[in-house]
Amino acid sequence: MGEQAILTALKVDLQISTSAMDTYLGQLITAARSYISREGITLTESVEDGMLVEMYAAYLYRRRREENVQMPRMLRWALNNRLFSQKARGT
Repeated sequence: MGEQAILTALKVDLQISTSAMDTYLGQLITAARSYISREGITLTESVEDGMLVEMYAAYLYRRRREENVQMPRMLRWALNNRLFSQKARGT
């Protein structure tokens, strides 16, 4: 899943219809990839990994805009499953 597709999904998730924040959202996507990689996950270009990056970027956006936002259980679950799956395959 490419950067533009992730950006489009992120804008839909956050209910943003203009391109005014595209640069900022692009930076959140880059940061999300970095944070996910720091957890030991090697991302691919699959739709599943693209949506994982989108979910993490949406969390970063909400965390910055709202007070005391915890990482959603769904996101933590997806990260853990992705990491365990990767480790089980030996990659």
